[in-house]
Amino acid sequence: MVHKTKNKIKQQLTILISFVAVFWILEIVDIVIFGGNLDRFGIRPTRISGLWGIPLAPFLHGGLGHLIANTIPFLILGWLVMLQRIRDFWLVTILATLIGGLGIWFFGAPNSVHIGASILIFGYLGFLLSRGLFQGNPASIALAVVTFLLYGHMIWGILPGVPHISWQGHLFGFLGGVFSARVISQNGKKDNTDKWV
Repeated sequence: MVHKTKNKIKQQLTILISFVAVFWILEIVDIVIFGGNLDRFGIRPTRISGLWGIPLAPFLHGGLGHLIANTIPFLILGWLVMLQRIRDFWLVTILATLIGGLGIWFFGAPNSVHIGASILIFGYLGFLLSRGLFQGNPASIALAVVTFLLYGHMIWGILPGVPHISWQGHLFGFLGGVFSARVISQNGKKDNTDKWV
């Protein structure tokens, strides 16, 4: 059991650190070699070519300040998502990226470019806060409470108002997380799985 737990923690750390390493390497390369021009590969609303930015946007950041602000929440919320099951992390990441990206593409301001891991961060937040409601088991409710205490204040980020902040990415990433929680809770009921594995 101890060996299994150690392996799980090692796997969790490997996944999270790998993501963060890609974030940082890309941003440093962008600053040093491309002068920030990689950011143009983010999501460009309503442009067909802008659809390519959906899978790329979470990995691009508008400078080191933007990246630093996203790194810690990504690590903490990403870890909480995979605490029960690592496979939940992959599903939430994919659905938050897809739903968040499409939401930006349809509703983002014309001639704007949207980038940043906050799409994922708000997806993880939406997942963790709503999973307890959908599943109702003690583990999910406890994670929802912990998440709310740590990051509940971020909810305001889904509202418009702050210039140069992609509230569309926050809102639709969050909705992608809620949708993920619904999908996972339905699958959990089918296989009767509430384990922390």
